[in-house]
Amino acid sequence: MSELIPAEIHLLLDSAGALIVFQEKGAAWAGVLAFTTEDKARDFCARSNLDAAEIGAIATGDREAVAALVSSIKRRAIRNLLLDLDYKTGRCTQIDFDGDAFGAATPRQFTPPAQH
Repeated sequence: MSELIPAEIHLLLDSAGALIVFQEKGAAWAGVLAFTTEDKARDFCARSNLDAAEIGAIATGDREAVAALVSSIKRRAIRNLLLDLDYKTGRCTQIDFDGDAFGAATPRQFTPPAQH
């Protein structure tokens, strides 16, 4: 596992308990929003006006939990985690899936929303 992947990640959940994802306009795939701290997750929600019902956490060293998470995610058009997506700048770390585990972690830059 990459050193860019923290020991624990925090995931945003909607009111039905589903993971909240981000899909760039025109992209075929989406990424699960994940954060290194609960504070960063709350900050993203505040900046983006996202109404996340809960923030859940998973230990990245728990292979069974990670395998279950990745397996459930891959059934949909989701191909990675977007770690610490900064709503203002569009910067984050993309963590790809390698089978039923986390794979390569690379810097990613999205187009940030227009500032008004």
